Amino acid sequence: MTSISQTDSVFYFSINAPYKQCEVLYIPSMPDVVMVSESGLSVQVPTNRLRQFVTSDGIKGRFRMIIDANKKIKSFERLA
Repeated sequence: MTSISQTDSVFYFSINAPYKQCEVLYIPSMPDVVMVSESGLSVQVPTNRLRQFVTSDGIKGRFRMIIDANKKIKSFERLA
């Protein structure tokens, strides 16, 4: 797990998307998706951060994204 500093922003997402919905993650003209975090904020997430978690069933689980003070993604990880 990535360490979190005081200047980082942390967003949690619960995702339960069947494979058919995940197909949009592979469209070249769609480099980002907007997701609503568990706190209710809309957050833009690069599709390449999500693709690694796609299985034949889709994407399922709870995820955490850590953003540094410069708005750069430090990590996007599935939580156990």
